[in-house]
Amino acid sequence: MKLYKFSHLVWGLVLLCLAISTTSLQASSHREAPMIADDPLADNVDLYAFRSPANRNSIVFVATFVPMQLPQGGPNYYQFGENIRYEIHIDNNPNTTGDDIIYRFTFYHENEDPSTFFNIRLGKRNLRTRYNLERSRDGGNSWVTILRGGPVPPPNIGERSIESPVGLNSTYERQVRLARRNAITGERVFAGPMDDPFFVDLAGIFDLGDAPRQDGLARDGLACMNTSAIVMEVPIRYLLPRNTPGPTSILDPNYVIGVWASASRRAIRTLTPGGEEHSGDWVQVSRLGMPLTNEAVIPVGMKDYWNSITPYQELQDTLLDQYFYNPELALYMDDDLFGAAVPALAPLRIQRNSLGSFDFGNGQDGLFPLKGSDAVAGTALDDAIFGSLLLPGPGKPRSVDLWPIFHTGVPNFPPYQLATGKNGNPLAAGKPFINNFLPTGGDMLRLNMAVPATPRDDPNFSSLGLVQAAVLGLTDPAYAGNADLQFIPNMDGFPNGRRLEDDVTRIELQAVSGVVLAAVGLWYDDFIPGESPSPVTEDLLNVLTYTTGVEANDKPFQKRFPYLALPFAGDSDCAGVIADNIMQLNVSAPSPTIDVEQQAPVLRTVRNYPNPFHDATTIQLDLEQPTQLIMDVMDVSGRTLERWSEGVDAGIYRRTWNASTYPAGLYYLRVSNERGELLEVIKMVKSK
Repeated sequence: MKLYKFSHLVWGLVLLCLAISTTSLQASSHREAPMIADDPLADNVDLYAFRSPANRNSIVFVATFVPMQLPQGGPNYYQFGENIRYEIHIDNNPNTTGDDIIYRFTFYHENEDPSTFFNIRLGKRNLRTRYNLERSRDGGNSWVTILRGGPVPPPNIGERSIESPVGLNSTYERQVRLARRNAITGERVFAGPMDDPFFVDLAGIFDLGDAPRQDGLARDGLACMNTSAIVMEVPIRYLLPRNTPGPTSILDPNYVIGVWASASRRAIRTLTPGGEEHSGDWVQVSRLGMPLTNEAVIPVGMKDYWNSITPYQELQDTLLDQYFYNPELALYMDDDLFGAAVPALAPLRIQRNSLGSFDFGNGQDGLFPLKGSDAVAGTALDDAIFGSLLLPGPGKPRSVDLWPIFHTGVPNFPPYQLATGKNGNPLAAGKPFINNFLPTGGDMLRLNMAVPATPRDDPNFSSLGLVQAAVLGLTDPAYAGNADLQFIPNMDGFPNGRRLEDDVTRIELQAVSGVVLAAVGLWYDDFIPGESPSPVTEDLLNVLTYTTGVEANDKPFQKRFPYLALPFAGDSDCAGVIADNIMQLNVSAPSPTIDVEQQAPVLRTVRNYPNPFHDATTIQLDLEQPTQLIMDVMDVSGRTLERWSEGVDAGIYRRTWNASTYPAGLYYLRVSNERGELLEVIKMVKSK
């Protein structure tokens, strides 16, 4: 389709930018395609773009690469790769085709001490990584190097490597501070290992949609994992087309940018003795814009192809459109299809009879029955004005929301404004809400830079982003009392850009289930016009209160640049399971001359609660008969920390162990009789 057809087309996408379709969700872009899963150094993990909460005149970009890094992953720790171009692309002008600004990072390694297998020793680093940063302001036709030799902090190996005199004699916080740089053109830059900011119950999602888990035990599949992050803080004026005046409003269309990231390799890789050589043209092997597109919308057979094309090529490729018109995940939110097979998603149900007329189930017609009618005249659904893109034909119900948000963004134009002020007509003009419409590319994060940042300490700040902003705009008297343009908290949230805190998995699942359609007035089936007292029905509440069980990152984010949490260390609680040294304990063997009476059972059960515990835990024994007990609390090395010896009557015996003076970790309780014969050993876990 020609680009000019898009320039006025996809107006009907306001809240629909929430409609980030998914199928079987994955961490935003962790191992999302077959080929890139075998090339982790070039694998885009996540992309974020948000107005800085600390500097209102700047935009923060975060692009992460190299997924699922274990903090103890030595001796060859994770690094940015050589012979790879890591790029952040920015489109800021609807009148040009392709990128307008590109930032390119290339990394190289230096070995300061090739005589050791340790990564850090005596102030030197076995493998030091640096980078050069180039910028192009003409779509890649010319380049200027704006930073040379930028330092990358070492991996956070552990206390001896980072803090001790035989290591770097530093702190990891200081290493991060030393790695922050200002480019000669003014951008703030950081590149290095950090905590993976994404949070999701990976195992639950992939266990046939068990999110929230039916056993009630949600688990963040990315907890305790690091990633390789590129962070930039760029003044807004650098990101605007030349001679752009100050914003006319918080929805000024001239302040919309599209952002995507990519990684490219040389076409030819030649293995040589002890190394390899790279030659040939540069080939894009991975890209990322909106989270979850390639993971959860594009099927396996097309994933590698999707990674190889740009958003501008994608815009022309109608082959991929079918996966947005009828998303797979919607099958599991529909009781007429496979909804009953995925009980975790039971709160999420799609409109099959909205307002008594409109069916958005897969294979149905959605709003297509309105095509050509007076009802859509002058709206985004009017072929005479916007073409046939939003209503391309029958059997494509999500063409009005899911397809366009991935490909063009949304403007402030009816009918896709908030239902506030529409007086029951979803096609009417309503409360202005968002404008991040940029029709010159396909899958990108789109951000209106004129929208203020919601302070992170605002009581209305929410990880639900635009979903929460819509709720406030529809229900809070401060905003729902009129149809005027107002700044509503979280209008700067996903998918108007993407903040670190935004719970994109939850937002996207809600959007696939139709929350965006409801926000513009296409309410859920249990709302009956003229009969229901409020459109805030049980179905809508079920969707709004749905949760995957994992709603925040495992570490708090920093308040200032580079904003991400510091990486986990190789010697921390996240450095693997503490070994069970029970077999190494000095346990006396039972006497071979014990008689029958001595062999009678003494101890039925022994346990401690709570477990894990913070400062104290209660030890409980159930004894078959009176006995003299010896109880030893030991650390993982088998060293006795405390010992109690006393005669105990039959029945329940309890004792409290105050462990407030001991560090977090694994401990053992060994229970013996007066002859030193082992009765039981249990593990006790003290948490931080």
